[in-house]
Amino acid sequence: MKRWQAVVAYVIIPGIDGSDEQHWQTLWEQQWGASAVRISPASWSSPDLDDWVDAVQRAYDDACRQDSRVVLVAHSLGCWTASTWLNRNPSSPIGGAFLVAPPDPQGPAFPRQTAPTFIGLSAQPLPCPALVVSSTNDPYCSPEAAVDFAERWAARWHPAGACGHINSAGGLGPWPHGRALLDSLTQL
Repeated sequence: MKRWQAVVAYVIIPGIDGSDEQHWQTLWEQQWGASAVRISPASWSSPDLDDWVDAVQRAYDDACRQDSRVVLVAHSLGCWTASTWLNRNPSSPIGGAFLVAPPDPQGPAFPRQTAPTFIGLSAQPLPCPALVVSSTNDPYCSPEAAVDFAERWAARWHPAGACGHINSAGGLGPWPHGRALLDSLTQL
């Protein structure tokens, strides 16, 4: 007997300035085609939390029109945007949240001048299955802080090794390991 699988729509939530052409999020989005919706806040370079959360809502609404199970795919500051949106919309049906390289809002490298509306955020349990992926040498978040976020988000945690900020600068390309991790989340 063949098992039926729900169609998945992905909401792509990049960090500051979006994800460039070589970033795994962009490469995945290209592979997914119409099944992916990228947020488009007005404040890409000077992130405003409410603007970004509103952008997630618009992207979520677009993704829901596809009659699909929606999964959030977030990187960097997008992780905090995703968690804020999820906590403001706990009854919205979400198939999962894939949270990669969340920066530590209290850490020394956090862009306080650029993203001041994100500084006071704290991790709270998420209303859906979630997976936090972090690097052992991320300049924006220590492994200990990433583990703490995962615990407070009630998410699974996966150490990705020494991958920097898990972005295009690390030369990950389409990041097959990340796709396998995402698949493990969406198949729950």
